This record gives sequence, C-alpha cells and structure tokens, in this order.
Amino acid sequence: MGKYFGTDGVRGIANQHPMTAEMALAIGRATAFVLKQGHTGLNRILVGKDTRLSGYMLENALTSGICSMGVNVLLTGPLPTPGIAYLTRSMRCVAGIVISASHNPFEDNGIKIFSSKGFKLSDALEAQIESYLDSGTLSLTPPPADQIGRARRIDDAAGRYIEFCKTTFPAEYTLEGMRIVLDCSNGASYAVAPTIFSELGAEVITIHAEPDGTNINNRCGSQYTEDLRRKVVECGADIGLAFDGDADRLISVDEKGNEVSGDHTIAICAKSMLETGALRNKTVILTPMSNLGLRLVLEKMGIRWLDAGVGDRLVLELMQKEGASLGGEQSGHVIFLDKHTTGDGIVSALQLLEAMKRSGRKLSELASIFREAPQRLINIDVAEKPPLSSLPNVSSAIAAAEQELGKNGRVLVRYSGTQKLCRVMVEAAEEEPVNRLATAIANEITKAIGVNRA
Repeated sequence: MGKYFGTDGVRGIANQHPMTAEMALAIGRATAFVLKQGHTGLNRILVGKDTRLSGYMLENALTSGICSMGVNVLLTGPLPTPGIAYLTRSMRCVAGIVISASHNPFEDNGIKIFSSKGFKLSDALEAQIESYLDSGTLSLTPPPADQIGRARRIDDAAGRYIEFCKTTFPAEYTLEGMRIVLDCSNGASYAVAPTIFSELGAEVITIHAEPDGTNINNRCGSQYTEDLRRKVVECGADIGLAFDGDADRLISVDEKGNEVSGDHTIAICAKSMLETGALRNKTVILTPMSNLGLRLVLEKMGIRWLDAGVGDRLVLELMQKEGASLGGEQSGHVIFLDKHTTGDGIVSALQLLEAMKRSGRKLSELASIFREAPQRLINIDVAEKPPLSSLPNVSSAIAAAEQELGKNGRVLVRYSGTQKLCRVMVEAAEEEPVNRLATAIANEITKAIGVNRA
C-alpha cells in the first residue's frame, strides 16, 4: 500500500485529511495528468458516486481538478461502483473514478480509480499518481485557458448499466413467478437494482432504498441482514438480496430466512458453472478468509482452488494469471470475470438466480452444498497499525493458538486495508477452541492498541 492508496483506493473520514476538497482536487489533477499520457481513447474521465452527503463536495472538487488538466468529465451521479467500471470501458474513457467508501459508515468516503479497460489501477499507476499529490509540480504546468476541460452529466448512465446487467442473465430464463426482496443499503443500487430484477420478471419488494445522505449502510445491507431476513419470511419470498453501499458485494437470504454467505455463493455458482463448462480451467480463486468447508467441497467436485491475498484486487490478479473465471471473498465480493471486470453485487445475484433456475432447486437446498467449519471473526477498532510482530503479547497469543490447533485449524490476524480495524479470524473443526482462542488474541490486541471491540 502507498502513502494514500490502500487496498481499495484512498479512504478516510469526510472533510478530514485525506478526504478533503483540497485533496480531491489534487487527486483529480494527478489522475488526469498520469492516465491521459499515451492514451489513444477519448479525452474524458467518468466520475460517479454513492449516496453519501460528502459526495457532493468531493465530486465538485474532483471535477475541478480533472478539468484544470485539460480533460473532460462525464458525471453519472449515484451509481454502483461496478457500473462505473462498465461505463468507463464502454464509453472509452481515459479512466473512471468512484467516490465511495463502500461498506463503511456514512462519515467515511473514498476515491477509487478504474483504468480505461475497467480494472482497478495497478500499484505502479497508483504510485505515479501519489508522486504528484505532495509535490505540487502539476500547478506549474497548467494548460492554457482555451484547453481547460468541460464537464457534463450523462442522463442515461443508469439505463446503460441496467441493460448491461440484464445481459449477464441467460435469455432462456426469466424471473417470472419469483418474489425477491432487495436491501439496497440506502446506497448506490437504490434506483437501478429494483428495475433490473423487475424487468427480468420478478415481483420485487424493496427495503432500505431511501437514501438521505447519512443513512447509507446504517444497520442494513450486506453487513446487517436482520431486516432482510425478517422481510423474506414475512413476505414468503423466494430469496433476499442484500447489497452494500456501492453494490459491489452481495449477501443473500434463503426462503427460510437464513443468511447465505459469499462462500456459499461461490460454491453454488462453481458447481453450476462446472456443469455448463463455464468454469475455466476448473479453478476458483479464494482468499485466506474463505471457509474450510468451501475448500473441501471444491476439492470434492474436482475443482482446484488457490488463495490470493485478502482484497478483491489481489483476487482478480490471480484470476487473470490462472485463467480463472470465478473468484471471490467470504464477505460477498465475487468476481465473474467472463461477465465483468470487477466484483458486482447485482451481477453476482443474477448468477446465483441462474443457478437456482437451472437446477430447479430452492436456495436453501443449494446452500446445503457444504457445512461451514466453525469460524469466529472479531473486529477490533485500533488507534494505530504497528506491525503485529512488534507486539510481544499478541505474537505469543497467535503462536499459542496456532500450536494448539495444528493442522486442524487456522489463525489469521490482519489489519483492514480500508478501516482502522484489526481482524482476528480463527477456524477449527470444533466450536469451543474457535471462540476461546479468537477471544484470547483479540483481548491482547485490545490491550496493546485497541480502542474497543466491535
């Protein structure tokens, strides 16, 4: 990670460094300068956002910075992050920029950048952009007044993305007769998601689709499925679909009101894709957070799995290297590389619905494909992120847990790349050591650097 760019762009508390209007202007200038070099496409950058109040401030500052470097701006307004990735590619832009902090609370915001091909930027390009952020050298070489960029709003951005999503669902199927509950997390999917599923024939019931600038991800969406689970049972729905604030994640709920994780989505879709020949190289890319049960069922089906690092960009890089068409994370960020260049919650939902339609089975039946090994994940708010190896008591607690579990479990302790959190994950064949060892490690981290435990 760089000085400003983390695992998913630049992120922080809105109106505090680095998420200030001044910084957004600088990022706009640097991005325009770096990415227009040698680019043969159209001289424009696409800018979209989620529903956070601070998006207005950052959008205007970014636009000013980009235009000041002689590059035009196309504004989409609120649109899912994967929608920006798609439109950047289809409209042949120099780059696409999303103003969003994804699943974070509304106080946070972020800026993430896609290349002209719809992929998240490489470390090398992010490093080039960072090199200009503190130097101030770009202010010395502005284009003349008659070459300043223009900005305009794209009125049909949502419609273009809606049509794209629908093309990822097989034409031989419809959603006729299905009742679907959508939880839009008061985020970027609030306008497009209901249209997509209803136009494919489903009866759609929507909750948490009234953003007010401050309620994004507030006890709703992919991280908090209580309301969705309740609504699915109450309405007798076939499935519930929960997206996060920028709609690149999906967590589902079966017809009985049980949550279906990203790991289960991967297993269900891997089986369906294997049967249809769409699982390229019979390979699925996972992360160290993926459940042991998922790994075992993939092996049973004759599917090779490989671990990337944590984070969707690392998953994508390994997918491209291995020629895989499916990969993702337990959190619900799943990439169908033959469908899209990035994780897309709506596209993931459509692939899951395809598996249901193709098999003729309910989601609860499909989700029984494997039993999750007991796993405990604890998030600890931290004031700083010193190397874990520099904390003797923490290192000792981790070593003791690893020694006790041996080959019958796993311990993973890491800092979040997007929040001030330390994540402790312990997995084993039995519940008791999982809870005990995860709590012991979390307690030592809290004593050393913690603020409080979430």
